[in-house]
Amino acid sequence: MTPEFRQAKNKEFVERLTRQNMEPYYQKMGINWDQELFDQNWEEFDSYEIILGDSAVGVLRLSHDDMAYYIRDLQIRPDWQGRGLGSQAISFANGIAQKAGVSLLRLCVFSMNPAVALYERLGLRVCKTEGAVHYMELELS
Repeated sequence: MTPEFRQAKNKEFVERLTRQNMEPYYQKMGINWDQELFDQNWEEFDSYEIILGDSAVGVLRLSHDDMAYYIRDLQIRPDWQGRGLGSQAISFANGIAQKAGVSLLRLCVFSMNPAVALYERLGLRVCKTEGAVHYMELELS
């Protein structure tokens, strides 16, 4: 099962999936959805739909600077989680970062998110923790 990563055009799908997956964390942390920030990031981030067959099953959103690529969002539909799509998305982001010649892949994740274990298995390490957020990075070779 190899997904296709294609430029996201369906903003409604990206927003709906992100809100659905993040709602339990936001509720626990007392965070409200910021529509204005989402709209701004939609314009600024490189967003990819993760496609299997004819269906969008996830989204990967990236940004970058001269030093690093940043995974800003990685969301997989709940019915497709645990099937390796997150690992393949990280690998895709890693490839983009290496082609760009940057030395780091970085992300932020709530420390209670089970995805932390996936990121650690893939070689990302926690650089710092502030509140309930881990800042993680992978040095690219």
